[in-house]
Amino acid sequence: MATSKSSTTAAKKTRSTGIPTPADVQEAFVKPLKGMAERLQNLPLAGAAGAIVESGRKDLQALVKANEKSYEGLQAVVQRQTEMLKTSIEEWQGTMKGLSGKDPREGFAKLDAMGKAAFKQALDDIRELSEMAAKSQSDAFEVVRERIRSNVDEVSKLLQPRK
Repeated sequence: MATSKSSTTAAKKTRSTGIPTPADVQEAFVKPLKGMAERLQNLPLAGAAGAIVESGRKDLQALVKANEKSYEGLQAVVQRQTEMLKTSIEEWQGTMKGLSGKDPREGFAKLDAMGKAAFKQALDDIRELSEMAAKSQSDAFEVVRERIRSNVDEVSKLLQPRK
């Protein structure tokens, strides 16, 4: 008895200092679990197990679909990058063929104009590619977000008290 009385006194002293006691911490973790355990005990086990398995299957399907969307987006970005590079190379080749060896100033002016145009095109291409990648990731995330919403709804239905 002396031990429990002294531990109670110590707990009161610790609480007065604002530092939680181990008993307070344990209670904070155990209390929510007790409520959840009571709700889970009221669930029909066979139905709940089937629902959990079905939910897991749907989760995997959503992840596969999200990965497919992400992969398709990545393929589109790589394909577009390849097209951009090919176009850029063709433009440089055309410019180089068009340079005459007669007037170096004219050649430098053409190269300068080509460089400015190439820089602007590169910025436009970067913007286009970043928009493509963002849309792809947004589409993939939307699949996952919908599945999370469904999971929340399913769990809410399972945890509602039986009538």
